Amino acid sequence: MFFSRFCKLGVHAIGNLEKSATLTVRTSYAPKAHNQYLGSVRNKFFCSTAPQDKETINVIFCDKDGEETHIKVPVGMSMLEAAHENDIELEGACEGSLACSTCHVIVMDVDQYNKLSEPTDEENDMLDLAFGLSETSRLGCQIIAKPELDGLRLAIPAATRNFAVDGFKPKPH
Repeated sequence: MFFSRFCKLGVHAIGNLEKSATLTVRTSYAPKAHNQYLGSVRNKFFCSTAPQDKETINVIFCDKDGEETHIKVPVGMSMLEAAHENDIELEGACEGSLACSTCHVIVMDVDQYNKLSEPTDEENDMLDLAFGLSETSRLGCQIIAKPELDGLRLAIPAATRNFAVDGFKPKPH
């Protein structure tokens, strides 16, 4: 019974949010105000990707065949998210939860690598499982875009160690 009343209260509150601030509660619906409000709330609290008006950096992904893909990445976004948004084949089977090494990348410039924060113990544990580990290896989910990383070059190793027996590659959500 409490839950039912609580739900009704929530529906009433949401209904009031959908009304324009200048209109009385029982007047017409103002979809523009509603969309602006919900859009700002969504981007602020529920969206893992950065809004489009944020500062971006240039990142170059080099695949196993040596082909380069130049992309713009919003500051604050992980390289795994950026790769998925730009259809770059960087697996990320655990979706950035530090439970695999399938988003392993190699930072191609040592100076750029030194600008990154130190890897955590959890990241180092996962990197120990990575295929083709190098001195400048990192997990793409742990590299977060920041202005000083503009021009970052990342190589994607030729293979990953995915524990799926059939070679299944999950698609990002």
